[in-house]
Amino acid sequence: MALLPKSFPSVTSSTGKRISLWFERTVAIIAALNFFLVLFDLSYIPLRDFWLQGRVKFLSLKVGDFEYSFPEDPVTVMSLPVTHWYDWVKGIEPYRDTDRYLDEFEILTENLISYNLYSPQVQQSLSILRTQSEDIIDTNPFQVANKTGTLERIKNLMRDHVETDSAKEAFQIFWSLDYLEANDIGDQLDFFEQEIQPLVETNYFRPVGENGEPVDNFGILDFPFSALFFAEFIARTWLISRRRKGVTWFDAMLWRWYDVLLFMPVPYWMNWARLLRIIPVTTRLNQAKLIDMHQIKKQASQGFVASIAEDLTEVVVVGILNQVQGSIKRGEFTNFLSQQNVNPYIDLNDTNEVAEITRLVVQLVVNQVLPAMRDDVEALVEYSINKAIADTPGAQGLASVPAIAEAQKKMTQQVVHNLYGVLYTQIQHLIEEDPEFDALLDRIVATFTKSMSSEITAQQSLERMEYLMTSLIEEIKVNYVQRLSAEDIEALMDQTRALRQVTQIN
Repeated sequence: MALLPKSFPSVTSSTGKRISLWFERTVAIIAALNFFLVLFDLSYIPLRDFWLQGRVKFLSLKVGDFEYSFPEDPVTVMSLPVTHWYDWVKGIEPYRDTDRYLDEFEILTENLISYNLYSPQVQQSLSILRTQSEDIIDTNPFQVANKTGTLERIKNLMRDHVETDSAKEAFQIFWSLDYLEANDIGDQLDFFEQEIQPLVETNYFRPVGENGEPVDNFGILDFPFSALFFAEFIARTWLISRRRKGVTWFDAMLWRWYDVLLFMPVPYWMNWARLLRIIPVTTRLNQAKLIDMHQIKKQASQGFVASIAEDLTEVVVVGILNQVQGSIKRGEFTNFLSQQNVNPYIDLNDTNEVAEITRLVVQLVVNQVLPAMRDDVEALVEYSINKAIADTPGAQGLASVPAIAEAQKKMTQQVVHNLYGVLYTQIQHLIEEDPEFDALLDRIVATFTKSMSSEITAQQSLERMEYLMTSLIEEIKVNYVQRLSAEDIEALMDQTRALRQVTQIN
């Protein structure tokens, strides 16, 4: 093992990362499929008519003065109904009365093919259909499935087709020998098969379980997913607790709290709670790099900041100003100044920081700034002197003589150069190490501080200063804080985004 190349661990690490990423993607895809199954289950009952027949009946569309009528016949948009296998999940069974009604219609169709319209078999089927039609109208078997509106539509279609005001009378007429004989029997059977039968087929029976709620077997279908997510949650949190120091197994479970939503038991009356699985699903898809939530999170956070920034800014600023105002009114400002005079100043390093800072600034100006500015300063002073001489009476006449003008220019340059040199030399002497100069500077600073403190702590000055400071803060709150809260937050957000873009480009 010692002979392995040094790059081998990195290869192993990269391979492990790829395996981990593929595992994360696999589990994330399974979680997404499970969430789509939850959505399908929650929408199955309201959309069962579509899942049963895969047909949609469009209505007319009117926008302003424009009106467009869609085809009256239902449009088939799905050729594979899923109710044959999913009805069991919701405990749905065929309703006996409406099922027998459609079976009798099939028997009538077969008798018409095997026999003629006047045969006893056809007569018996028509009689049974008339009786069953009346029973359906009286008992309303559609009520169990909350589809009474479907029965009303069936009655309206039959009344309009037969052209009568009574639904019972319309069915009695429709299933009579005289009506079928007077009208084309093929057209009548097509009408029932295309208009009435699809509506009758949508009815169903859903038994009630021992808990008093309709039977729902989705838990059985969802159990394999829940078991998988539970096992993965236990294993993942255990690994987190093993790999991270100071993290217990329970801490790791709290860390991955959102994964509990994938296998949490949900009672029937809280089926909507399964929609919360969108939280771990989106989180896992983002962690598995199947979707990018960065932009969504960025926009959401910016929208949240924009919505509360105005109130938050005003509250924070007013709160700070109120604290300062309260401190002044409570006398804390007075106590601070009094303590400055009573309590001795504690020097931690035997250094007068104010004097040292002053000395450093002066040295920086003398040694660096003034030499760099010498040519410019001399030129400015020379220009000022020449201008002053030019404004003197009689100077213009002397300036017309070349020799005098040249001598004047040289003399001015020499005077300015010597003057700057003398001043610079004197300043350099001042900043040299001089104990007496340091002592004088310390005395000036101490005298200034003592005098200012004693004058400020005078009762009349102190009261006046507290009043002025309190009034100033009140004016700041009234004027500037109101302007700050009235600032266009969206404009500030735009400026912030622009600054970020410039920073990223640079």
